[in-house]
Amino acid sequence: MTAQASELLIYGGKEIRLCSNPLSLYLRQAGISFKSPSTACWRGYIGTWEIIESGGVERLYLVELSAHRTYEDVVGVSDIFPGFDRVFAHWFTGELRCPQGELLNYVHGGYASTYEYDLLMDFKQGVLVNKHARHNEKPVKASR
Repeated sequence: MTAQASELLIYGGKEIRLCSNPLSLYLRQAGISFKSPSTACWRGYIGTWEIIESGGVERLYLVELSAHRTYEDVVGVSDIFPGFDRVFAHWFTGELRCPQGELLNYVHGGYASTYEYDLLMDFKQGVLVNKHARHNEKPVKASR
């Protein structure tokens, strides 16, 4: 298995990588699927997300999308959500993992690599309800 290309999150004016796929539930429920352009993107798309604050509430929005219907046919947000150039992620309840700092352990598969710490953000119906950092230790190699 190959390490997967990260989605992008814009938060506080900074771009950070995501090791989560907040669009996957929506696509599954809507019966939408995409074709993989490479082994580094089995899901067939990469989204750019932004947390936008309004009235003291921080909400998650899909602001950009590059999704492969075929290898050559690439669609965006307005193709999946007609009439919208950004979409409030009301379907998303769960945790976003944003790896930060030094790479401690590379794993050639999925989002399994370990970084110095993870910024973890909890959402309920697209609204940020909690965030915290988790410090990670370099994995100890098993002795033989």
